[in-house]
Amino acid sequence: MSILTRAPLLFLLACLPLTPGHAQDLSGDDMRSLDGQVQEIKSDVLSIASELNNLEERLLYPSNTQVAVFIELPQDESMRLDAVKLEIDGAMATHHIYSFKELEALQKGGVQRIYTGNVPTGDHQLTVTMLGKLKNGDDLIKSGNFSFTKDVGPKALGITLSGSGPGDAGIKVGDW
Repeated sequence: MSILTRAPLLFLLACLPLTPGHAQDLSGDDMRSLDGQVQEIKSDVLSIASELNNLEERLLYPSNTQVAVFIELPQDESMRLDAVKLEIDGAMATHHIYSFKELEALQKGGVQRIYTGNVPTGDHQLTVTMLGKLKNGDDLIKSGNFSFTKDVGPKALGITLSGSGPGDAGIKVGDW
């Protein structure tokens, strides 16, 4: 239990009478009032935690260096996506192995934020590798190299993965 939740609870316990006779004297209204105060404290703690998470994200990923990469599949895509690997400027950025539920969500039009990180302004190289299986059971391994320019301010890239299409690389990258 964190200090933020312990301190108010200890205060409330200190305010309560210690003898059993006094506990019976508490009316229903007093108990409802106490319950309301506890709920208000819980709400305040959750609000503070949310604000701390937002501050942490802004500190770790300042908007002038932030890059976010999103993955999507075309709605009519029948391939089974198993994994995706991203490299930025030759360094591993992320690798993700997909569960059945994640793949199902992507096939129904969902979008996944696969990476959020910091890169300096300028030109960069993004390498995307996808692994999966085609509808006919053949293994699918496709990879592509893409250039992007990071300006001052956040950058969002969208990657569309496809297993079909003759001569199609199967990977398309664009600004979002």
